[in-house]
Amino acid sequence: MNYDIFIIIALVIVVLSILAMLVRVILGPTLPDRVVALDAIGIQLMAIIGLFSIILGTHYMIVAILLIGILAFLGTAVFAKFMDKGQVIENDRNDHD
Repeated sequence: MNYDIFIIIALVIVVLSILAMLVRVILGPTLPDRVVALDAIGIQLMAIIGLFSIILGTHYMIVAILLIGILAFLGTAVFAKFMDKGQVIENDRNDHD
């Protein structure tokens, strides 16, 4: 049985869900909703690359999946710090000697 049709259907579903997440990123309503939507887009991009890897029959795209996963995690961590403290890089001027 040929599973290519199922993979193509899965690709279409993931692309449609990315479009839905883009709407959530643009419209909001709050900053945490936007951050979660951006993180979900990163996961969906990893799924698309995995599905293309299956279609092409290669395992070399695993590195791209890992890279996107690391960048999505770092982006989520930076947004979380920004939402918590209001800035990403803290400059403590009292520690300079």
